[in-house]
Amino acid sequence: MNKKKSDTSIYTPTECKKFILPVRDVIDIIGGKWRLPIIIALSFKIHRFKELERQIEGITPRMLSKELKELEINGLISRAVFNTMPVSVEYSLTDYGKSLDKVIATMRDWGLTHRNKIRNE
Repeated sequence: MNKKKSDTSIYTPTECKKFILPVRDVIDIIGGKWRLPIIIALSFKIHRFKELERQIEGITPRMLSKELKELEINGLISRAVFNTMPVSVEYSLTDYGKSLDKVIATMRDWGLTHRNKIRNE
């Protein structure tokens, strides 16, 4: 991947596609403005809907609901409904969702490095 421009002929178009497709899948699943913040909030603790809404500044209830459904469909979060009055719903990361911890930590580290680089230029 860290090849010089002259080394690009080493990869065939098929090999390049095989590299790109899984990365696109990740972007489709966790990309966008809200999904990573939701995942990160849930990595700290289980949240109820309103707690998540307060935790993630700027998200609307409608958007939060939509994103939670998508994350649940993809197996990254679980939704637990409790038979209380009124009904309580809690969201948590699944083990599969927790498998993103290293990816998110790497992204955070890169983001901090990038911020420092940009500020110091």
